[in-house]
Amino acid sequence: MQTSDKVQVVSVFATGPQGGNPAPIVVDATGMTDVEMQSVARAYGHESGFVLPASADTECDFDFRFWVPNHEMSMCGHATIGCVWLLDSLGRLPRPEVSISTKSGKVEARVLGHSEQGAEVEISQPAGIVEPLPDERTQIADIVSVLGIQASELADYPIQNARTSRVKTLIPLKSEAVLSSLRPDFSRMEDVCTRIGSTGLYPYAVLDHARQIFDARQFPQSSGYPEDAATGIAASALSFGLLENGIVERSDRQITIRQGRAMKRPSAISVRFHMDDSGPKGCWIGGAVRIGA
Repeated sequence: MQTSDKVQVVSVFATGPQGGNPAPIVVDATGMTDVEMQSVARAYGHESGFVLPASADTECDFDFRFWVPNHEMSMCGHATIGCVWLLDSLGRLPRPEVSISTKSGKVEARVLGHSEQGAEVEISQPAGIVEPLPDERTQIADIVSVLGIQASELADYPIQNARTSRVKTLIPLKSEAVLSSLRPDFSRMEDVCTRIGSTGLYPYAVLDHARQIFDARQFPQSSGYPEDAATGIAASALSFGLLENGIVERSDRQITIRQGRAMKRPSAISVRFHMDDSGPKGCWIGGAVRIGA
């Protein structure tokens, strides 16, 4: 069987028939080389997920690998959810809760139930780390410039680097209208992200504070495409940034991050903090999945 015959495409975090972030998935990538995995990502132009048997020393159920057209990624939230969803639909998930080995560390996944769309999947992320920019004055000017906005269009919260798996730069904007109108200079995106130690810019706006709903857009550093329709890892990082700034509750109440509207691929990522007596020890991210791009 050729590699192309093994690929199934799902769209993750979809909120409509054209929504979500497409993820080509290979549920049995045993024997595939790095070149073959990268060729899948290049052929489809999206973050792609590959399921492999876990090594005995990981004590996990599966090993997942992820590629974008330009390079391998240590973790990809929507491709992880897509892989688990497909494994469940094919009857290849050994139990509702499984452990996954990734290059960014161990990830827990769980099936909460089933609907007409298939499994309802959540995956874990560790507690977020939120930090100020290394060189705030200069780097804020660079970010404003590359996004093509004025400093006056920033909201009254700090620009921060945040991560659960990969560093994303959180950029608060005054309104959803400003967010939707962004026309970044993509020729400078990689350079700006490299200088601030980030894998992508994640501008966001408060849509409904009371209901904890936010709009965001993701401009990756160097993935091989200019914008993501939905980015689970960035949404989890944003949730910890919102918590740091007192914008969301310190509880397990759902936070919703909408994305993809500017691309006409409406998406929604749900984030819930995993709480213990001392506070959030991590989070769960989830969203709807559908077959097809």
